[in-house]
Amino acid sequence: MAVCCLLTIAATRAVAQDVQQWEEAVYDVMGYDEDTAEGDLEDVMETLSALAQSPLDLNSATRKDLEQLPFLTASQIDDIENYLYHYGPMKSLSELRMISSLDPARLSLLRQFVTVTTRVERPEGLSLRDLGRHSRHQLMGYVQLPFFTRKGDRNGYLGYRYKHWLRYDLSLGNRLKAGLVASQDAGEPFLAGGNSLGYDFYSFFIQLKRQGMVENLVVGKYRLSAGMGLVLQSGFSLGKLALLQSLGRTTTGLRPHSSRSTNGYFQGAATTLRLSRRLSLTAFASYRGLDGTLNSKGEVQTLVTSGYHRTPTEMSKKNNTHATATGLRMDVSLHGLRLGANAVYTHLDRRLQPNSATAYRRYYAQGSNFVNASIDYAFERHRLSLAGETAIDGHGALATLNSLSLRLGGGLSLMALYRFYSYRYQSLYARGVSEGGRVQNESGAMGGISWQLSPRWRLQAYVDYAYSPWLRYQVSQPASHAYDYLLSAAYASTIWSLEGRYRLRQRQRDNVAKTQLTNHREQRARLRLTLRPHHRLTTITQADGILHSFRERSHGYALSQQVAYTLGRLTANLAATYFNTNSYDSRIYLYERAPLYTFSFPSLSGHGLRYSLMLRATIARSLVATARIATTNYFDRTTIGTGYQQSEGSSQTTLDLHLRYVF
Repeated sequence: MAVCCLLTIAATRAVAQDVQQWEEAVYDVMGYDEDTAEGDLEDVMETLSALAQSPLDLNSATRKDLEQLPFLTASQIDDIENYLYHYGPMKSLSELRMISSLDPARLSLLRQFVTVTTRVERPEGLSLRDLGRHSRHQLMGYVQLPFFTRKGDRNGYLGYRYKHWLRYDLSLGNRLKAGLVASQDAGEPFLAGGNSLGYDFYSFFIQLKRQGMVENLVVGKYRLSAGMGLVLQSGFSLGKLALLQSLGRTTTGLRPHSSRSTNGYFQGAATTLRLSRRLSLTAFASYRGLDGTLNSKGEVQTLVTSGYHRTPTEMSKKNNTHATATGLRMDVSLHGLRLGANAVYTHLDRRLQPNSATAYRRYYAQGSNFVNASIDYAFERHRLSLAGETAIDGHGALATLNSLSLRLGGGLSLMALYRFYSYRYQSLYARGVSEGGRVQNESGAMGGISWQLSPRWRLQAYVDYAYSPWLRYQVSQPASHAYDYLLSAAYASTIWSLEGRYRLRQRQRDNVAKTQLTNHREQRARLRLTLRPHHRLTTITQADGILHSFRERSHGYALSQQVAYTLGRLTANLAATYFNTNSYDSRIYLYERAPLYTFSFPSLSGHGLRYSLMLRATIARSLVATARIATTNYFDRTTIGTGYQQSEGSSQTTLDLHLRYVF
């Protein structure tokens, strides 16, 4: 789903420097666009939240550790490594100012996730004494209480209307981590109706790092990413603007799956072995259940990724299909050049058979066995960065993605990206840059510029063109085209910042009679003013507008105001948004603050007002409580939602309660 929001993570100053305002800074740097999916935001939120609470020690961090930070470019990571190599361990974070490629925004943001110490962790051996004396434990609970009743709550859903989850984390420096998450969506049964073990979803993991030749080992649920994502990408993908910010770098490597997301993870064991200083091997094995819609033959017609199990129909799809996956990655580094080779095999215990009677699905992935292999590369030398991957599937179809970035000096960086995804290429785990959201049936080119004109001024722009030779959803003729343009300018001083953004997307779609293709055009604009007159006070004023043209025109706008204030042990966040759109097509997504490890970006369409208040209190040094109440009040309707989600009345109010204990 298209999302325009920023990350929502906050914690308390009393526990690991909580009340961090880095989420706005992440948004300023990465600039997530409307293509960023909800699951990706949750995933990156989990990763950065964990790093904010347990910062990386730069003096012992590996390149893989630094690559967890999505806002750093490949050359910036390279420059950090070179600085440490030439000058030795850092004495303080102030030395980061000596790395010229780190612009002021990234420099400020990086300091929120890293630290420097002179303490040297033992690379081998973990003892019960270490675990007892130096480990850190975190326990959290969350519940959402709706003050309205949906149609499904009265008759249709298997469970009650409350959403809740529990989370436990254990960490021992960067060497040992473990976690357990139990999650329940509203309407899902608890200790009944197919969920006899209590919660609907559990996620668990144990991670060991730097134990002899074992660089990284995860048992339980985990995520894997390799190369440019054409064979294996179960991590987050943050859209074209974020890709421009990182100058084409994608996140790679092995990490635990610690979020409540029910998609994009493997279950079993995976490890990265350091065979020599330049050579590493990653191997994984996974067995997990998948949700599927079955046809009359018992084959999987569609893999379901919503994660909801609220009705008997949804519950019947839960884990009715199982996937066994295994794979290898070999990685070698040679003086700025990194080469990788990847191979993945997957077996489904039910045949995947999309409804090919619909022509655009004819080349969708089908069968019980899937094989993919690829070769990827990355090259860093001074101001030049090259990266790419070429993949092949079991039927010989190809996909390739290549990027080039160049820093010209004066804060000016250029990026170019080319992709070709055969309409016959199939991969269950591929995710790459695309207009249609699939690594299939697309060729395209993207060019972008990022210019830090001065420490205060930043300009960004990109142009992307995509061509699809075969049919697509809502495109019943071959040879369709899509264009995407974006321009962003920002000014930042010590106490205030102003950002303006304009985006134009034009894609071809069927006309009403499906006799020819017509242009589907969407224009979005945003103006955002952030004020920080005092370290306790932050205000954000934002205006959004949209003009949508396809068959008929629609438009909309939203005006929002957010205020955050900290007084002693109490932090308050107040947000209000007035919105007015004349169709669902012209809906607007906005960010709101939410409790730790949750996020809120409501989709606003129609005419109304939304407002929320969140209070966070440090009850004791290790105990933090958060309460948030939010209301959406519509002026143009007497019912909200459709189907089982429909509720009577013109407003909806929810209360979120969150408790966090660290020991």
